[in-house]
Amino acid sequence: MGLRDDLERFRDVGEQRREDLQEFISYGNLGGSGPNSIKVPIKVVDLPEFAYDPRDEGGVGQGQDGTPEEGQQVGEPEDGDGDEDGDPGEESAEHEYYEMDPEEFARELDEELGLDLEPKGKEVIEETEGDFTEFARAGPNSTLDFERLFKAGLKRKLAMDFDEEFVREAMRVAGADPQAVYRWCRERNILVSLSWIEDQWGTIPDDERGRWESFDEVEANVDRETTLQRIRRQGLRNVPFRREDERYRHPEVIERKEKNVVVVNIRDVSGSMREKKRELVERTFTPLDWYLTGKYDNAEFVYIAHDADAWEVEREEFFGIRSGGGTKISTAYELAKQVLEEQYPWAEWNRYVFAAGDSENSSNDTTENVLPLMREIPANLHAYVETQPGGTAINATHAEEVEREFEDAGNVVVAYVSSPEDVIDAIYDILSTEDDS
Repeated sequence: MGLRDDLERFRDVGEQRREDLQEFISYGNLGGSGPNSIKVPIKVVDLPEFAYDPRDEGGVGQGQDGTPEEGQQVGEPEDGDGDEDGDPGEESAEHEYYEMDPEEFARELDEELGLDLEPKGKEVIEETEGDFTEFARAGPNSTLDFERLFKAGLKRKLAMDFDEEFVREAMRVAGADPQAVYRWCRERNILVSLSWIEDQWGTIPDDERGRWESFDEVEANVDRETTLQRIRRQGLRNVPFRREDERYRHPEVIERKEKNVVVVNIRDVSGSMREKKRELVERTFTPLDWYLTGKYDNAEFVYIAHDADAWEVEREEFFGIRSGGGTKISTAYELAKQVLEEQYPWAEWNRYVFAAGDSENSSNDTTENVLPLMREIPANLHAYVETQPGGTAINATHAEEVEREFEDAGNVVVAYVSSPEDVIDAIYDILSTEDDS
């Protein structure tokens, strides 16, 4: 293997490969990315290069003007010489990361975790004409489906056709009358009308009546010609078209529905939500925001913070806010319900309601208020993420109550995150739980 091949191999396994997404989500610097630009660190390896031996650059200790005296300066000082406490350099180092948009992030996460979320279209934003596959009883002559019309007429002709000469021979049976001939034809599935027999009855000469003693004698002595034999002999002279057989082709109307989503992120900011808990919320919610932004045509986000009260905040504030107050989770759901009903109708928007906290809540608020509110808010998915580093606290029961109440619901999920290692599992559980109904 030559140096060039070695170099390409190093590049393949190093510089051009992104850091594992799971590692980035669990431990990376999520704050260095924005809503629409995710900066994922890349793994860099030293590339092989030629190095020259400094001993080949000349003799050792040989000056041009003889041996210098002790203490004599032998050259101009170069930048960087001197004390280590000199002024810092002004040049910035090159940061090694791979930048991707939310669409690519969503594709990568799908592949990484084996997800398969198919966004649902809600509001119709465009109607286009497709192929001429729809039919109506009226329309311009240029769109008349003649093939369909001909087939309908031909089917009718084949159903109504019969051997006229064969029936006329039956009129020559001794003692027969039109009614007797009609009944005989019907018994043999000859689709002839009584009016036609009565009309043809007078065309039979009197001296030919009584040629046959019975209808059985007619059948034994007269060959009955089939419709196919008659068409081959005479050709297809006419087809009985009818107005009701006409169908006019129209283009299929194709509706394109915009895939709209609103994500309501709810976070407990009470005094018990210390730094490690806040970090776990950020590590869980931030990738979810990126993922849904990449999946949907139009994604909007609502950020609600709460302690004993709830208020709407901007994204930049959401993860850093901390309050000294108590906790009443239902206030956040009341605000979420109000915002969704006023701005994001269920008929037009997909909805995700994500809440996170340490599962501590005021007495009876979960059972009396939060659970009923969750039922009242239509959503593709309700999720609660419990963030309790080191495990669940004794008085942290909100997540368990939600999980127990909605155990059989297809659109409610509870995830437990006690360390960064749990984040990926929580994200997978959330994104793979959405109800398809």
